[in-house]
Amino acid sequence: MRLVRVFTKTLREQRRDVLAIAATVSFAPFFVLLYWLFFPSGSTTYGVLVLDLDAPVRIEGGGSLDAGGDLARALEGVRYPGGGPLLDVTAVADRAEAEAMLRDREAALLLIVPAGLSEDLTGAEGDVPGEVMLVGDLANPTYAVTAVVVSETIRAYVDEVTGAEVRVVAVEEPLGGSASRSEFETYVPGLLVFAVIMLIFLAAMTVAREVEAGTLRRLRLTRMTSLDYLGGVSLAMVVLGVLAVVLTFATAWALGFHSRGPVWVAVLVGAITTLGVVGTGLMVACVSRTVTQAYLIGSFPMGIFMFFSGAIFPVPDVELLVVSGQTVGLYDVLPPTHAVVALNKVLNLGSGLSGLGYELTALVVLSAVYMAAGVWLFARTQLRRG
Repeated sequence: MRLVRVFTKTLREQRRDVLAIAATVSFAPFFVLLYWLFFPSGSTTYGVLVLDLDAPVRIEGGGSLDAGGDLARALEGVRYPGGGPLLDVTAVADRAEAEAMLRDREAALLLIVPAGLSEDLTGAEGDVPGEVMLVGDLANPTYAVTAVVVSETIRAYVDEVTGAEVRVVAVEEPLGGSASRSEFETYVPGLLVFAVIMLIFLAAMTVAREVEAGTLRRLRLTRMTSLDYLGGVSLAMVVLGVLAVVLTFATAWALGFHSRGPVWVAVLVGAITTLGVVGTGLMVACVSRTVTQAYLIGSFPMGIFMFFSGAIFPVPDVELLVVSGQTVGLYDVLPPTHAVVALNKVLNLGSGLSGLGYELTALVVLSAVYMAAGVWLFARTQLRRG
């Protein structure tokens, strides 16, 4: 009977905080819904760029062989069992432009079809090898899958055309210094972003603690503005964010990680990202009455940042529009998305500040928007004078 009384007492107490219960039980269903909305096809499409330097040749019987065009069409024909495309094939005319797209992770692999491949495939001697080149960022988790699919498609095409009499060698060329990176090192950029994302909880709970303790009610009697209060809190959070990035990097360095680019640029990226994360935490605090609620509600944006920015798990691109040649995707509205790409460029590919124009611009703009939204909502909900 005592067990039953404790059971009923606990349920009655939980009813007093419906928001906390709702946040706890709806977390996983909420992300099931997001995954269903964001990935309606149920399959990932891997971007492949094709630089075709080959020229068609005439063959016996009056026909012609266009190995470059045929390979592109063969790649476009690779499908999932349900009929959806496995590869998103795009023709490019310039290698430098294609490699820039690989660095920005707008594609997973560049296939270079060399001049003379069609002639090699029509050679009479079976010992004449053809050669194609696969270029990619080996630190990109989607590269390995794409390279296997592309290589197998090339092999199948060559077998069909030549009857396996001519072999084609697929030469892999790593982008930047990605070949020298271990699997552990490829994960470090995402872990640095994750260290910053965790500040959502600290920012939200810091403000919520003041709300719960009634401190903000007393501050309404002063001349303090929301900008005064939140400016001080945000500055403290940025310091802690930089500390988290430096400590995480130092741990990785002690375990064998080495950056190919300037570390101070990586720290700068982490500091800017912190502002967007803190702005999100402030918005969470504005709808929370207690520290517990702030923690539970903060799990939602934390989960979105973690699952859909590429910090922990690779996510497929969902293209929305193209602005001045720059593809803007669905997840580009999240500051950590740009931080992941920027840190990978710096730490794994050796880029400096000059190579992060788009990522830094997007980070600054988004962080300013998130912070402004947090300040505005705080002023509306917590510091409004009665």
